Amino acid sequence: MPGPDPAHRVVSRLPLHPVCHVQTGDCAGLVTGAARMALQDRRGLCRAGRFLLESRRPPHSEYNGVPRLTFTRDGRYLALAERRDCRDYVSIFVCSDWQLLRHFDTDTQDLTGIEWAPNGCVLAAWDTCLEYKVLLYSLDGRLLSAYCAYEWSLGIKSVAWSPSSQFLAIGSYDGKVRLLNHVTWKMITEFGHPAAINNPKTVVYKEAEKISQMGLGHLSFPPLRAMAGALSTSESKYEIASGPVSLQTLKPVADRANPRMGVGMLAFSSDSYFLASRNDNVPNAVWIWDIQKLKLFVVLEHMSPVRSFQWDPRQPRLAICTGGSKVYLWSPAGCVSVQVPGEGDFPVLGLCWHLSGDSLALLGKDHFCLCFLETKERVGTAYGQQDGMPRT
Repeated sequence: MPGPDPAHRVVSRLPLHPVCHVQTGDCAGLVTGAARMALQDRRGLCRAGRFLLESRRPPHSEYNGVPRLTFTRDGRYLALAERRDCRDYVSIFVCSDWQLLRHFDTDTQDLTGIEWAPNGCVLAAWDTCLEYKVLLYSLDGRLLSAYCAYEWSLGIKSVAWSPSSQFLAIGSYDGKVRLLNHVTWKMITEFGHPAAINNPKTVVYKEAEKISQMGLGHLSFPPLRAMAGALSTSESKYEIASGPVSLQTLKPVADRANPRMGVGMLAFSSDSYFLASRNDNVPNAVWIWDIQKLKLFVVLEHMSPVRSFQWDPRQPRLAICTGGSKVYLWSPAGCVSVQVPGEGDFPVLGLCWHLSGDSLALLGKDHFCLCFLETKERVGTAYGQQDGMPRT
């Protein structure tokens, strides 16, 4: 068997422990695997919860999947949320030599998540959903501001920084998104998610399915396997709905844990001009807000609940999946629905953009599919053109 890659070397040889999260640090040339027990003790980062892999070609991931362990965008610092003696703490490490820079406690009942601003100057920490509280800390551990929208009700469900670090969006269980500014850390506006769209200036796209069947006179019996999947191929497209428009709503079960209500997904576009959100009470719709004008811009309603969405890292283009065999793309120029080719159905459960923005990974349960998008040099810029469709 070939030996280990000489481009990598293991820094420390430690006992094996269950790994609950793996995350890359940008420009730091490392991968940190955190064991569950290490999240309870900052010393675990230097003990049983750490294995480091140094690389000559460092990874450049920008996605932060677990907010209790977060790197700054430049990979210089790591913030780790902990809990000991029934109190919450945050430790900030310097990634170059893993020295502890700051260690401070947070005024939270049960710290749920932390996330750095993209510029690496401010760390946001938020409390459990039972306590509406967002705390903002500087790099040296000073508390800059604390924000609370209301009390005695379910609070924060999602948090997202704008790439410019100027705005912090907070999604709440009351179905609203509150936008904080980076100067005073006060709320500048709030976005609601009503079930009816009455503003005629808001464009509402509804997915409409069109079933195309092959002529029976050209079929063999029994049909071939490849032809059987094409007998009832379903295609869909977006149609502009005329207002007022009523969206499909879901009534949450109030007596169960984790009710399907509130703003569960938030994401800013790469230029910070747009904010996409999903209200779990209206699971089929994606709301796109104009941050410059602070108003609702577009609503996309699908036939199935939205599973995931992600912005193109290079331009304001949003990719959406609903768990079906289609992927949806939106930009200010328009939107399109694309069928994933292949035998049988390929349920798209997740997606991830390449950093160049010219390809998209579509993730299924056991397989994945790579989707390549034509560049502007080869095709027109209009989304409605056939040549502008993604190639899979």
